[in-house]
Amino acid sequence: MRIVASTLQGVIARLKKNPQYRFESPYSDRQLLSIVRYRGLQILRGLCKRVMLGRCAGLFFCGRKVVIEYGYQLSAGPNLILEDLVQISALSEKGISLGRNVTIGKSAILVCTGVIANRGVGIEIGDYSAVGAHSFLGGQGGVRLGQNVIMGPGVRIFSENHNYGDLGIPIRLQGENRKGVLVEDDCWVGSGVTILDGVTVGTGSLIAAGSVVTKDVPPFSIAAGVPAKVIGDRRQP
Repeated sequence: MRIVASTLQGVIARLKKNPQYRFESPYSDRQLLSIVRYRGLQILRGLCKRVMLGRCAGLFFCGRKVVIEYGYQLSAGPNLILEDLVQISALSEKGISLGRNVTIGKSAILVCTGVIANRGVGIEIGDYSAVGAHSFLGGQGGVRLGQNVIMGPGVRIFSENHNYGDLGIPIRLQGENRKGVLVEDDCWVGSGVTILDGVTVGTGSLIAAGSVVTKDVPPFSIAAGVPAKVIGDRRQP
């Protein structure tokens, strides 16, 4: 078991460029071999899928039933992980750019253009960041996630709003306004959080599960609620 664990730890450490990487829990040989098989099959699927992408450096771990539309507008750094049932549509002005060691969780959806009549801006995700399972990122007005951003499942990020000021015209015909969303480096976005258009979440901030973020969150803040309000500062004991 020690040999298998040591070998696998070494491979992961090199992929992550983290010499200190270690398993925090003990695993049996059977569990470790199952992990190797699981990731190995993802690598094989990635070899088939990577021809669809504009650029894909290093290994590409691709889950089952992954859908990638307009893949020529998607670029990715090394060790991209797309888990099962991920859906991506990269049609947009800037496409989708994914950094090193990015993970997109199961059944997550990344879409850049809602309607063909109004092309979206795109989505950018920095190194070592992850999108939670069952999350939705709408890049119509532009979504940027910095480096080392983590999130729980079911996070929703919207980067446009519908205009609705004219009572004589159906809302669907009044067009949209777009400001974009920025989540800066080293943020933790909890499960079920909704972030609305025009919001910047500052570096090192925490957003509590279930919150609806309608206004900017200053760096190193702890925010919670509907609508979200700052309830703490990580720099203060």
